[in-house]
Amino acid sequence: MTSEKYKELTKNEFNKIASKYEGDQAGIYKICKKDYLPILEEIEKLEFEKLLDAGCGSAPMISLLKEKYPDKEYTGIDLSANMIKEALSKNLDNVEFLIGDCEDLPFKDDSFDVVINSQSFHHYPNPEKFFKSVARVLKKDGKFIMRDNTASRTMLWVINNIGLPLANMAGYGDVKMHSLKEVEDYCNKANLEIEKLEKQKCMRLHLVARKR
Repeated sequence: MTSEKYKELTKNEFNKIASKYEGDQAGIYKICKKDYLPILEEIEKLEFEKLLDAGCGSAPMISLLKEKYPDKEYTGIDLSANMIKEALSKNLDNVEFLIGDCEDLPFKDDSFDVVINSQSFHHYPNPEKFFKSVARVLKKDGKFIMRDNTASRTMLWVINNIGLPLANMAGYGDVKMHSLKEVEDYCNKANLEIEKLEKQKCMRLHLVARKR
């Protein structure tokens, strides 16, 4: 399947769920809430002024961050127009939202102190391009915090070769679940120094990396 087809599936998937994404009718997407606290815990360790949420959805993470750090500057970008519409409807002060592609972030070099990415990475057909784009927009010593999914080698094969193709047939835009080794390689190629890379409970991949 082409990159364009994967992205079209992803846009359609999240355009449909956007109005329900943060509510009681979110279905399987409710599990994404489990990633918010671990990201917040990492951000609490940092000093920052400008943060980018890449794959921000309807902005649940930025909403939480605004409550804790109301004076910081936030930007959210997402491929889904309806998700961005939902984010804009929150009328958050000092926050910019735009429709865009996380593999080609439309920001100047060295723009952000922190980039976060939560349960979005497995939708990207060009992961190496995404990591390099993140590194480009991060300031020197800026931090990249990512939460996604991972599994054992055998389970990854089953998911990637059987589970996700079936999901694509059902209209979902999932591309690939990555191993820790693959994420390590992406970091190295993007000149990001890994500070933490773990497989955590509930098949979660947790990454903290610094721009050299």
